[in-house]
Amino acid sequence: MAVSMYDIAIPTFQRQLANLDAILDKAEAYATAKKIDIAVLLAARLYPDMFNLTRQVQLATDFAKAAPARLAGVEVPSLPDTETTLPELKARIAKVQAMLAAYKPQQFEGSDLKQLTLKLGGNDMTLSGRDYLLHAALPNFYFHCTTAYDILRHNGLEIGKRDFVGRP
Repeated sequence: MAVSMYDIAIPTFQRQLANLDAILDKAEAYATAKKIDIAVLLAARLYPDMFNLTRQVQLATDFAKAAPARLAGVEVPSLPDTETTLPELKARIAKVQAMLAAYKPQQFEGSDLKQLTLKLGGNDMTLSGRDYLLHAALPNFYFHCTTAYDILRHNGLEIGKRDFVGRP
């Protein structure tokens, strides 16, 4: 039996966003226990020219909301990047989770072969839905989830691989 684009996209985004949300809960508990202002962690970055934790979460959720919309042929939902607090970031994740839960498998039928033209790196690129999901959307999504994890780990949060990948 073939794996559908829905089966690849929706559960993957849902699971990883749930893991990211749980990591943010641990960050809050860590900041409280260590008497660190959570704003310090939200502003943390791995290197001066990289985005901070807040922006990494925003970008991860952007890929999680945009990819399914494009594959389903619906308008990409807009979420302004206005979050400045941990509760606001967690609310953003919850909004995207609700968007993901609303999709139906039928909306993705034929999306593997659908041609999508997008701006990637400032250039127009046309990709099949399959190539877009597997070689653009998911790698970028995981990059930003991983970088958010790395920022928190670098700042002393005791998390590990199990926190990132979750439990089967």
